[in-house]
Amino acid sequence: MALRPLTEEERAAARDKAKRSRQVRAEAKLALKRREVSVAEFLDRADSDEALQRIRVEDMLKSIPSIGEIRAASIMRDLKIAPSRRLRGLGAHQRSSLITYLEG
Repeated sequence: MALRPLTEEERAAARDKAKRSRQVRAEAKLALKRREVSVAEFLDRADSDEALQRIRVEDMLKSIPSIGEIRAASIMRDLKIAPSRRLRGLGAHQRSSLITYLEG
């Protein structure tokens, strides 16, 4: 089943939505980097914000000061979180263990 071609207005609306989503994600990750929000607050906000739900857990971790690529991978391995997991896909136990690990 082929998708129908989008009109110019529909394409413009899609571009605007994508741009807003990227801005929301960037602002949220910056707030996490500046320690303006905790990991628990970040995850709570992601529950209600579709743009934040699409962030990979690894990208969220790398937004935290002193956590780079290697440490993020190690944390995810220790907590048994798949590298491709997005915030939307975190289970209750994974969320709580992530919060405990990072804030405890």
